[in-house]
Amino acid sequence: MVIEEDSRSRLAEALLRTAQEDRAAFREVYRLSSARLFGICLRICGERQAAEDVLQDVYLTVWKRAGGYEPGPASPLAWLATIARNRAIDWRRAHGRHRASPIDEQPVLVDDAPIASTVVEDAQESHRLGRCLDELEGRSRDAIRTAFFDGCTYAELADRSAVPLSTMKTWIRRGLIRLKDCMER
Repeated sequence: MVIEEDSRSRLAEALLRTAQEDRAAFREVYRLSSARLFGICLRICGERQAAEDVLQDVYLTVWKRAGGYEPGPASPLAWLATIARNRAIDWRRAHGRHRASPIDEQPVLVDDAPIASTVVEDAQESHRLGRCLDELEGRSRDAIRTAFFDGCTYAELADRSAVPLSTMKTWIRRGLIRLKDCMER
């Protein structure tokens, strides 16, 4: 769809210009992605103040490492979401092993400037991701969903499944490789 490609290409272009230390492009990256990345941070951290702090760290990382972004078949938002997820999990590990509260208990976040193209892109990506996840073997699929959607660490998943940490990492790694192949088709 043209709208999806336009949104994706604007974000990708802004990331590439950010790598050249273009402050206006960095503001565009923030404008296009901050609401979504904040949601990821809030879900994993479970505290609004912590999520805001982690989000700031995410954008510092993006500013420093934008040169590492490589445009390709994957969404630039996926690259940014991975950074946000990793930073939020790092924060959670550093501040104890409490569980994130259910999303229903989180305060309502209002996005003052919803972008229709982003909504369409997300719906298509979500549908494609769901289809690809359904193609995975059950234990890999369940581990990936729990790790990435619920914010569990690999160690927590290994404990829940009563398997060694290395086994859990292998299940997830193999599943992610298959998932990547499917998403690139």
